[in-house]
This record gives sequence, C-alpha cells and structure tokens, in this order.
Amino acid sequence: MRRVLMGVLAGLALLAGPVLALDVVATSPSMGALVRAVAPGAGLTVLAGPQQDLHMLQAKPSMIRALRGADLLVAVGAELEVGWLPAASSGAANPAILPGREGYFEAAAQVPLLDVGGPADRAMGDMHPAGNPHVDLDPVRMAQVAEALGERMAQLDAANAAAYRRNAARFAEAVSERVPAWQARLQDAPGVVLYHRDAVYLLERFGVPLLGTIEPVPGVPPSGRDLRALAGKLRGRDGIIIHAPYQAPKGPRKLGRELGWPVQTLPLEPPVDADGDGYLRHIDRWVSTIATAG
Repeated sequence: MRRVLMGVLAGLALLAGPVLALDVVATSPSMGALVRAVAPGAGLTVLAGPQQDLHMLQAKPSMIRALRGADLLVAVGAELEVGWLPAASSGAANPAILPGREGYFEAAAQVPLLDVGGPADRAMGDMHPAGNPHVDLDPVRMAQVAEALGERMAQLDAANAAAYRRNAARFAEAVSERVPAWQARLQDAPGVVLYHRDAVYLLERFGVPLLGTIEPVPGVPPSGRDLRALAGKLRGRDGIIIHAPYQAPKGPRKLGRELGWPVQTLPLEPPVDADGDGYLRHIDRWVSTIATAG
C-alpha cells in the first residue's frame, strides 16, 4: 500500500510540472504581468498598483520587507523609480537584488528607448536623459523584455530554465499574432493628445500621431495660457485626449471642451493581478479607445 501511495504522489508531482522556485518582486503591474507570463508558479509581490504614479511613490516598510527576501527584482528602469526604489532596496539589505547583480533586472535596459539624450536638469521638469522609461505600452518591446527576463530567470534557477524560456517564447508569439490586428484597427486612427509622454511607445509602434501633451514640460502642470496655445494649434483637427487616473483631469477636460474632442481616462498599467493575457487585454483597451475616437 505504501508503495502504491508513493507512486501516486510521484505521478501527481510529474503532472504538476516543475516548481518555479524564485521569489520575485516587480515594481509595477506590467512588470508583474511579465513575471506571471514567464514564471507563473513563482512567488510574486507587486509594489505599486495601476492607480499609482511610479514617478511619485515613497519607500515603505512593506516594500522593504518584500525586497528583503527576493531572489529577483524586476523594475521598469531608466530612472522611472529613482525617487523611491534605491531607498527601498537599500533598506532591504539584500545585495543580491542591487543594480549590477543577477538579481536586478530592468526592462528599459533590454530594448531601444525613445527620447534619449534630454537634459539632466530636474529643474526643467521630470526629465529622463537615459530615455523615456514608459516601454510597457509597446507590446513588441514587452515581448523582447519577456524573452530577456526568461534568460535571467534561467540563470537564477537553472533547473527550470527550459520552462522560463518556453513561457517567454509563448508570450512573444501571442504578441506577434495580435500585432497585425492592432495595426489594422489603428490604420486611420486620429491623433492623440497625452497628458505626459507616457504612451508614446504605443503611438510610435502603430504610427498614431502624437499631437501634443497637456504638460508644457514633463512633470509641470499646464497653465491656462499653455492650454489656450495648444488649443490654437489643434483647432479644426480631429483627435482624442487621454490621461491617466492620477493625472489632474481639469486640463484635459478644458482642452476637450475647447476642441470638441473626447476625453478618456485610461490606466497606463494593467490590473495588479494581470498575467500575460491580462497585459494583452490592456493593450486591446488602449487600441480600441484610440480606434473608436474618430
């Protein structure tokens, strides 16, 4: 009887597949979605929700506790989290996840960036001289990031290397299958005004014109004069205004009234519990919103 029981347990273990042993912390829901796509069985903590601005967070004890036991930290990078992540990582006293170590992974370091070479003076606004960090709204770049993440996980957990690589390839294939439909939907889409240059990767990927930003300078709220000047440039054209939930709606609404354009609030991040499919649905939502605005 004991031998039979042991055999049954062994069979169940094989059916369950490999145990993905990594303990991962992701800074954002989009990074968390990639972790779930590549390592669905890994332990995962996501530090920020989709309603939060990653520029503006503060290090918290809960972040430090999560980072203290992590094998891998997955960040967006390009200084997006510079205001709080270094402090949280330092407080965690976990050298394995510090920059330069195998346990630290930046999405932005895996792909070419837009807006590279801007001024480094923070007095001029929320500038990112290394490049625009908001790569997570470009599904093609995210597929590339997923494959790089799979390789990093394979280095950290060699026993499950094949599973990480296979899952990353599946996510990349799912993105590749959807790109033609997204491109077709956005073929004749109107231009977009963003609050901040946070969705430019999606617009650039699918050839949708960026007509302007509500902010005159990144991180600086618009004045009435700024909005009037922008309205003057855009009057007579078609378009849509999109802003994130945490961005002040007053400016977008005023510009929308001036131009007679729709104004939509869209999260930059998928739901905090999103996996790879959830991320793809997030891109579907952005594409649908822009495509139906004309």
